Amino acid sequence: MTFSITGLGEPTHGSDALLDVRNEIFRDLVEREGYRAIAIESDCLMGLVVDDYVTSGKGTLDDAVRHGFSHGFGASAANRELVRWLRAYNRERPAEERVRFAGLDGPLEITHAASPREALAALHAGADLAPCTAEELDRLIGDDERWANPAAMMDPSQSVGRTPEARQLRLIADDLAARPLTSDRARLFARTATGLLRYHYWLADTSPDRMAWLLGIRSSMMTANLLAIAETRKVMAFAHNSHLQREKSSIRLGDRRYEWWSAGAQLGGDYTFLSMAIGTYREHGVGAPPPDTIEGRLYARPGDRFRVEPAEIGPGVKARVSPWFGYAPLDPAHLSSIDGIVFVKDA
Repeated sequence: MTFSITGLGEPTHGSDALLDVRNEIFRDLVEREGYRAIAIESDCLMGLVVDDYVTSGKGTLDDAVRHGFSHGFGASAANRELVRWLRAYNRERPAEERVRFAGLDGPLEITHAASPREALAALHAGADLAPCTAEELDRLIGDDERWANPAAMMDPSQSVGRTPEARQLRLIADDLAARPLTSDRARLFARTATGLLRYHYWLADTSPDRMAWLLGIRSSMMTANLLAIAETRKVMAFAHNSHLQREKSSIRLGDRRYEWWSAGAQLGGDYTFLSMAIGTYREHGVGAPPPDTIEGRLYARPGDRFRVEPAEIGPGVKARVSPWFGYAPLDPAHLSSIDGIVFVKDA
């Protein structure tokens, strides 16, 4: 498959300074390079609310920002500005030239995974021939709160992902997804329904590999969403570096280290990966970086925001150690697989 994707990774969430730079880079890609979509690390189903607003004016800016982002990202002034700019850019343009918005992530949070109701019901409603009635589907799904129970993230016994009803729902979702699907949204609902039910299945797993399965399934859902968008338009993806880098990603939870192949690592083709780096994030206790780290060498340069080639960093750099869990410094071992570094002095 031939596609054009630029991945812009951030080392932490929550900084509007980073998102402001993202907005600038994306506007440049749209106006100079013909990019026609942005996909961010947010719920793919919620993202449809934003896409409807920016492409057709459905709803209001307030509604799009309030209901179109997950992970609390709707509170960001920079995300609001992105949505406002997209609507303004699209307003007088024909449909084929409008810039689309998409959520890259599944309906997943750190604390829980959503009920499969929204994706399954939409997929079922669009089916000419369905393996069950709408009433039977509703009965099998049951109470949405039992699916989104936060206790299931730490305690597999609290998950409903391997109940008889959940197993039957997986078969129904597979049958519905196997039909000829003629619209982008139908295919999105199919990917989300099957992926989400698979995620819930592994939430209920009791083996030591449970977390590795969950990380891998989330990553595969991101990859599938991104490739679907890139089939018809040049797209910029924006997410944490760990989701877009070409190398294996890892996370340490308790005394175990888990590894998985990120969405970026699963892409071949025409993929460009730019990694953002920061000097300080004083709000979270991240002060000036040591001079022998990647961030330290960049911090010593003049300028608050700039792009450099990885080769400009030079040899002998060490890994920066962050005092805050929410920030992941660049790994010197990954420099050779990065196409460019976007540095922001103060996040």
